[in-house]
Amino acid sequence: MDIYELMRKRRSIRKYKSEPVPRALLERILEAASWAPSGKNMQNWRFFVLQGHYRDDYLQYSQKSWDTIRPILEKRLKPSLYQFTERFFYTLGDAPVVIFAYNQPDPEENPQTSMGSVYMAVQNLLLAAEAEGLGTCAMGSPLEVKEEVDRFLGVTGTDLELICGITVGYPDHSPPAAPRQEGRITWLGFD
Repeated sequence: MDIYELMRKRRSIRKYKSEPVPRALLERILEAASWAPSGKNMQNWRFFVLQGHYRDDYLQYSQKSWDTIRPILEKRLKPSLYQFTERFFYTLGDAPVVIFAYNQPDPEENPQTSMGSVYMAVQNLLLAAEAEGLGTCAMGSPLEVKEEVDRFLGVTGTDLELICGITVGYPDHSPPAAPRQEGRITWLGFD
């Protein structure tokens, strides 16, 4: 499929099949992530890939992050979507793999550029996963319990900065596309 079709097709998946993801496939999508552009070519991303009991042990932090996000989503989501989202936080949609993306900042790099480089790698990962028939959901919720996630992954006391978590697995639903918002582009100097 062409890249434009791939970008339009990708969705945030919150329900997965129980089928495990082969390590070779995970390595392939992580290699795609490593081909992202980065400020000053520092390639400052670091990924932690969890499955099995490590993924299961992480659930307690996902559930805890729900407590901080719940009041916001209660106001924004319809009741059925709210309940679906709550289940996701408690089960991670049964995704067999969770990946955490970290930034390893450099004092010679602007912090926003450094974080942006990691997000570009994450986007490569999301698109490569879609091309391979995998579903993903990039999550900001681990930031709500960042210190605990850092401790869980053994990075406390390092310079690594948590950017996001990503669930990975074979999709078990097909969510509709959210409508695109208008007025997000300003053109200057075009007739």
